[in-house]
Amino acid sequence: MSKQINVALIGNPNTGKTSVFNQLTGLKQKVGNYPGITVEKKEGVCKLDRGIKAHILDLPGTYSLNTTSLDESVAVEILLNKKDKNHPDVAVVVCDVENLKRNLLLFTQIKDLRIPTILVINMADRMSRSGISLDIPLLEEKLDTKIALVSTRNATGIDRLKELIIGYQTLSADPNIDPSVIAPDYFKKLEETFPEQERYKLWLVITQDVNFMPIEKQLIKDRSSFATKSKSELKRLQQKETILRYQFINGLLKETYHVDRNAAKGFRAGLDKVFTHKIFGYLIFFLILLAIFQAIYGWSKYPQGIIEDFFAMASEWVRTTLPPGVFTELLAEGILSGIGGIVVFVPQIAFLFLFIALLEETGYMSRVVFLMDKLMRPFGLSGKSVVPLISGTACAIPAVMATRTIENWKERLITILVTPFTTCSARLPVYLIIVALVIPEGRFLGLSYQALTLMLLYLLGFGAAIVSAMLLNKVLKIKSRSFFVIEMPGYKAPLLKNVAYTVWEKTKSFVVGAGKIILAIAIILWFLGSNGFSDDFENAENIVRKRIATNGLSEFNALAMADSLAVYKKALKDSVQKKVYRIGDTAINDSIKFKTNELTRQATNQEIASYRLENSYMGHLGKVIAPVVRPLGYDWKIGIAVLTSFAAREVFVGTLATIYSVGSDEENTDTITQRMGAEIDPITKKPVFNLASGVSLLLFYAFAMQCMSTLAVVKRETNSWKWPALQLVFMSVFAYLVALAAYQLLS
Repeated sequence: MSKQINVALIGNPNTGKTSVFNQLTGLKQKVGNYPGITVEKKEGVCKLDRGIKAHILDLPGTYSLNTTSLDESVAVEILLNKKDKNHPDVAVVVCDVENLKRNLLLFTQIKDLRIPTILVINMADRMSRSGISLDIPLLEEKLDTKIALVSTRNATGIDRLKELIIGYQTLSADPNIDPSVIAPDYFKKLEETFPEQERYKLWLVITQDVNFMPIEKQLIKDRSSFATKSKSELKRLQQKETILRYQFINGLLKETYHVDRNAAKGFRAGLDKVFTHKIFGYLIFFLILLAIFQAIYGWSKYPQGIIEDFFAMASEWVRTTLPPGVFTELLAEGILSGIGGIVVFVPQIAFLFLFIALLEETGYMSRVVFLMDKLMRPFGLSGKSVVPLISGTACAIPAVMATRTIENWKERLITILVTPFTTCSARLPVYLIIVALVIPEGRFLGLSYQALTLMLLYLLGFGAAIVSAMLLNKVLKIKSRSFFVIEMPGYKAPLLKNVAYTVWEKTKSFVVGAGKIILAIAIILWFLGSNGFSDDFENAENIVRKRIATNGLSEFNALAMADSLAVYKKALKDSVQKKVYRIGDTAINDSIKFKTNELTRQATNQEIASYRLENSYMGHLGKVIAPVVRPLGYDWKIGIAVLTSFAAREVFVGTLATIYSVGSDEENTDTITQRMGAEIDPITKKPVFNLASGVSLLLFYAFAMQCMSTLAVVKRETNSWKWPALQLVFMSVFAYLVALAAYQLLS
């Protein structure tokens, strides 16, 4: 029978903790939230020798156990609470070899909790380049622990780490320092009042109220014994404790850690001067964004075409192979069309995550945060606000949660409220399909018009966030003062395995998360579009056929049929002249007659399907919405898609894919983009998706709060419905007015 042990992986940000986690767990990992709280939890399984299985929990990054954010608070609570199912049997503290002094502060604190602790010194491959030499045996002796020297890039040291985890019971749990020397009488009183509790654990529980929030409140039921210490006094004692720990760390590093200060410093400093330059820094970032958006369009064109064709053929195969009936229609017109409408954009989304991961892995993203601090200050934000705003390009939900690293409440609140303006990956499918329909193909300075449009939309979202922040900074009467401090990690070539894991996990999360919603909505929409209560719906075929017999096909279908027939006649004539076909006039006339009948049948079926859809439950609902969306240039079908996309923005595409598939001719293998492009507005007699309506839609989605999950997270983070309600009203009204103005000006 195998034994399982809990392993807590913890460390400062930018120490390569994720790389170590990936090396240990491979693909045997999952991401979720801690119970009852919106903090991301990453865990995995690592099979060790001797039948031992390690449950690896990747705790949120923290600089120390003196918490200043909710993420750090969660990490500390797991370390303190022995009743927690994730409480570790052994802690693995990951350090960066180039920043060992700062990283060891956290190590000494965890060691003082009497948890068996292993020290991982990561990025060992950079030691020679940075002129670093280490005396590992002496360092192990001084810290009273075991050390694994690891290079995740070269995949070395992981086996040593696994051996240390297996033998965790042989590790010393003795503390490194005696923190009671900072206030002997106070700590003595602690021991006398709570003789059964660990002294340092008690100290951490007490001081968390000072730093951020109470942790494990049940541990100390009566805190009145400590009322003699004010918050300012406790803060001073924490500072003394930190100084004491650094005195210990400085002493041991003086003997065990040596650096040649002349090694490789000039190269990093030179790059920093360029990337953080007050002019060139912004220009480089702008050019990088341009390249990313150009690549999103250029590289994803072929895989997107393959996916579109696959789902079109799959839908046709289902119609022609399975027996006719409700299930076949649901599968072909509802499920496959809805899911296919979002899966087709996976290549673009994967490329977006790829580029973001590369920027983070190389260390460049930290330079962007530093660079943007100067830009953000006049608008009531700090450089730390850039992290949520940039994270928002993936999803607004984790981006809003990322504001927990902002200590200042006013800056944090403003960042929460403006982050949804940032273009997230859920908006990307909407942008891509509308841009493909209304923006012509062509190039300007080597960049496609469509890529430039996409970048402009991202910049518009970021600009709206900045301007909104400036207004909120003036309106919100909250006193605040903050300082901006950021770590500049060393530059490094991206570890491809880490990048691949990131792209896979985030893309999978997007597809699974969106797929669940789209699947449910696709089924509902298929039912609403395939059923109706009126005689017009039940007798749609008879009504349409009588109308065609009397008045002929609709103007659009008649013109489309004439164009198709003219093309067919020309192709047939050319083939005869070139002697590809050797047929006489009679055969030619019969062929044209057959083609005419075929086109008439298809056009008739299309008009029947359109009439039935218009008189279905969904059609009646669309007519209720139509007066609201008509001034924006949208028909009732787009109105339905806008309404359903409040569940999640990407549902817009899946909804239209379902609507345009309901009741369609079984021989119609056009993709969703082709069907949308062929849609004609019966009122204006123009394509529904034209430049005016397309730009209106793009601007609406650029500014609208079309995501109820984001609203729920904002409510949770602000602990009030007031802020998400104001956010919803302001963003929706603003988006509507901008879209209205755009359509009226362009139409």
